[in-house]
Amino acid sequence: MPELVVTALLAPSRLTLKLLRAFMWSLVFSAALVVAAVYGSIALTHVLCRPRRGCCGRPRRIPPACLSDPALGEHCFLTLKSSGIRLHYVSAGRGNGPLMLFLHGFPENWFSWRYQLQEFQSRFHVVAVDMRGYGSSDAPKDVDCYTIDLLTADIQDVILGLGYSKCILVSHDWGALLAWNFSIYYPSLVDRMVVVSAAPMSVYQDYAMRHIGQLFRSNYVFLFQLPWLPEKLLSMSDFQELPPGAPGAGHSHPAAVGKEGPLLRPGAGGGHQQPLCAWPTGGSHTARHGTLDSTEPP
Repeated sequence: MPELVVTALLAPSRLTLKLLRAFMWSLVFSAALVVAAVYGSIALTHVLCRPRRGCCGRPRRIPPACLSDPALGEHCFLTLKSSGIRLHYVSAGRGNGPLMLFLHGFPENWFSWRYQLQEFQSRFHVVAVDMRGYGSSDAPKDVDCYTIDLLTADIQDVILGLGYSKCILVSHDWGALLAWNFSIYYPSLVDRMVVVSAAPMSVYQDYAMRHIGQLFRSNYVFLFQLPWLPEKLLSMSDFQELPPGAPGAGHSHPAAVGKEGPLLRPGAGGGHQQPLCAWPTGGSHTARHGTLDSTEPP
């Protein structure tokens, strides 16, 4: 069949898909503008009610002392083989057992795992990383540098870069979404997996389609599709306010602090504009059931 005929036959389908895509994105950005108006009003109210906090966030040039506590582990940097990105991580218990790798959620950093670092370092080599864009790790400015494929590849580079062939992967929230994806594409690198407060994307999408309330609880996802504005709203009242229902909302602790300020570092670029979801609750999910017994390192 001539190529021209094939092109003509496929033209209606291609046009339909393009129109459907344009329609869906118009809905997303319409919802984003509505949510932005609501959160903007809330943020303005907080500024008016607490004028001493100011309108914008104040950069912290000196990190909180707890982020340098040697009891939690050794601070190191690892340059990733595939991207050249330099990630910060805290390590403890090297030589005590297999690698136990911790992935944090949004808007947090390695400090979220401080209790687990202390608890498991006697039987495992525990490592908590700052994902790209967080804490002291590199933060590329291009939004395309934060695709799920690239973030998943970062996990592979961390495991191999630390000299291991597999790990016990422990994750929460946004990091847990990456862990689910990582376990699918790199199963040989995952010995066991512990997931807290998250579900695979396919499960979440199916749940959201059948429970409209989940979309309302995840309304800030639409806000995060906009450039510049989410970072501005999060920084108001000196970073003390987060969208209600967002991960980390109501918390003001070093787990949400970067090296120059809480939540977001000045000049860190466009921020995460990948979908960030409030997952259905219901406990943690685990892969490969069993106790976490210490074994010989690889």
